[in-house]
Amino acid sequence: MSEEKHYNIFGIRDYQPVTLTKTNNIIELQYLSRCNTRATIKKLDSEHYMLLKTREIKKFKKSSSRKDLKNSLMHTFKNLRYLINNNFCGMDNELFVTLTYRDNMTDLDTLYIDFKNFIKRFKYYMRDKTSIDYISVVEPQQRGAWHCHVLFRFNDLKNVYIKNSVISDLWKKGFVNVKKLKNIDNVGAYLTAYLTDLSIDEIDGDINGTIKNVNGKKYVKGSRLELYPPGTNIYRYSRGIKKPERQLMSFKKAKTYVGGLKPTYVNKLEFNFVEKELKNSIIYYYYNLKRK
Repeated sequence: MSEEKHYNIFGIRDYQPVTLTKTNNIIELQYLSRCNTRATIKKLDSEHYMLLKTREIKKFKKSSSRKDLKNSLMHTFKNLRYLINNNFCGMDNELFVTLTYRDNMTDLDTLYIDFKNFIKRFKYYMRDKTSIDYISVVEPQQRGAWHCHVLFRFNDLKNVYIKNSVISDLWKKGFVNVKKLKNIDNVGAYLTAYLTDLSIDEIDGDINGTIKNVNGKKYVKGSRLELYPPGTNIYRYSRGIKKPERQLMSFKKAKTYVGGLKPTYVNKLEFNFVEKELKNSIIYYYYNLKRK
């Protein structure tokens, strides 16, 4: 078996279309496989569709089950990962800041207001040194408390160092932690895992899900997603943060972007929707240009 066929374990053909997303050193190829050979439904409006075979008109189901909510959150964090990787790659002019409360603060609207005021004070503090861009993400705790994680990019500096005490004085609400993300070549994957997984020690009750071991500590993958209330505005970002471009092209052309590089991760997701009238799958190939 050739090396290329070994890496292409799901057998995408050269002529088939894939969506290429490039974010700094990370390249993702996404292939949508439609298992049905012809359309089986026709969308009539946002609420209704028609089964072409029987001409029967049905209503789209809007499920609020825990599984559907978790899938929606996973999609949100996937978009967040794109955004992070397109704007942050662990450079010396970037910082990762955690903002917590000294009290058990459980009101998310209060967090939004406090963060908005903190950003105003922080920008004023840095006004003569550099402009700032950021992505902020709210994170729930099992006890109901909220805190906030922020990725900062200091656009006019090559290197940045800010003491915890400085950020704490500007935040005014409790403990802060300031660090650099050195030796991390996929900041988006690192942070979204950090934000969605719970350590076993944090879980009060039954443990359900995949357990992974990171530096000797055990985590349950994706378990924090269940703590987010429906409709939560999970992340926000400043005007200078840019969304990545996504291009549709043949698999053959997409391979020229990665050459003979081995994928760092490959996955296939299969799903049915609209009462199983549509049966699709999505194949993902991830490449890290720093791991040549």
